Amino acid sequence: MEDFRRIADRIAADIAAGRLRPGQQLPPQRVFARRRRISASTAERVYGELVRRGLVVGEVGRGTFVRAAPAPPGGRALAEPAGAAPVNLELNYPVADGQAELLAPALAPLLRPGALTEALRPAAADGTPEARAAAADLLAVPGWRPDPGQVLFTGNARQAVAAALVHLVPPGGRAGVEELTYPLVRDIAARLGRTLVPLAMDAFGLRPDAIAAAHRSAPLAALYLQPTLHNPTSVSMSGERRERIAEVVRELGLPVIEDRIWSFLRPALPLAARAPEQVYVVDGLSKRVAPGLTAGFLVVPPGRVAALADAVRSGGWNAGRFALQAAVRWAGDGTVTRLVAAKRADAARRQLLVRRELDGFAVRADPRACYAWWELPAPWRADTFTAAAAAHGIALTPGTAFAVNPRHSPSAVRLGLASVPEPVLSRAVRVLAELARGGG
Repeated sequence: MEDFRRIADRIAADIAAGRLRPGQQLPPQRVFARRRRISASTAERVYGELVRRGLVVGEVGRGTFVRAAPAPPGGRALAEPAGAAPVNLELNYPVADGQAELLAPALAPLLRPGALTEALRPAAADGTPEARAAAADLLAVPGWRPDPGQVLFTGNARQAVAAALVHLVPPGGRAGVEELTYPLVRDIAARLGRTLVPLAMDAFGLRPDAIAAAHRSAPLAALYLQPTLHNPTSVSMSGERRERIAEVVRELGLPVIEDRIWSFLRPALPLAARAPEQVYVVDGLSKRVAPGLTAGFLVVPPGRVAALADAVRSGGWNAGRFALQAAVRWAGDGTVTRLVAAKRADAARRQLLVRRELDGFAVRADPRACYAWWELPAPWRADTFTAAAAAHGIALTPGTAFAVNPRHSPSAVRLGLASVPEPVLSRAVRVLAELARGGG
């Protein structure tokens, strides 16, 4: 029987030569198998290989299509800024007016020689008592404040996710995630040799029955979830949904990594308040404050602090002492509170702008979020629309970037609203609306 890779090589050659054009649909696998006189399982492996190479994308209920452009290294479709488009709606770091002026006063005392010498020393995973207390205050919401003794620090929130995965999931182990998830979590898991298992979602977020079903199929070592302002859909779970998920993970004894990086825009009681023995909370300063001088937070269940601290140290993920001291000062003088208020107001204005410009389209967005999830009208697909937008000087993130199973990619794009000036955003979204309506 002919090796599936050789067949995939020939399809790849057809794509490279232009015999198969971007956006062109491949035949259903059963038809492909019949035409090539190969087994259905071989056809499935051919299509899987083409997906792995980034040459085609599968869309639920629609079929498999030649990608609009080659995937970048690592197989991630525009998950990180490409740098080619002048209007970048991939990046999503909110910046408040006068942010630098607000941040500068707290840094000045740290730049004096004696203080700077201390600030440049390495920091332990558990930081300092002052840093733990400041982090606990920053993360607190009505009804929950973490115990400062259970707080650890990393260089950023992504490193906190990595440390938690290393600690909770053995090499080759399985971690359940929402079927659409933060792209860099896919990269982190792949580099660490952990397998992500996509779990079904509905209009209210992750389905509790999907957790139990996946765990019965083959045990999961942990879950990674975004219950508040899920990226990319901006869905926030209701209290009832959170309680049901907490019940399921308690019943299964399943640890949870709860990513709350966007929760400052919409405070809500975390899963950790409902299942404190199961949940590891991840958060950070990059969105609240700024990405250039940041720290990640890990709130660890009782009795697990030492083991997580070992994981942070072994990965080289410790936070810098300078960043921790700056965070203590920003929290103590009210700077973070003022920045959060400004960024909430900014997000609300930008959501109003998007609702106005994309009126009539299927756009899912929380009015407090810094991003919007746009389910594209037919005949557009995520890859072709992203390519067309790039031709108009606008970079978007296609649904492909968030799909854990690349064969089941939604025909949608995420718009990052936070990183460009409002007038630029307004013009860009207006261009995208005209493009979606067929104006080209």
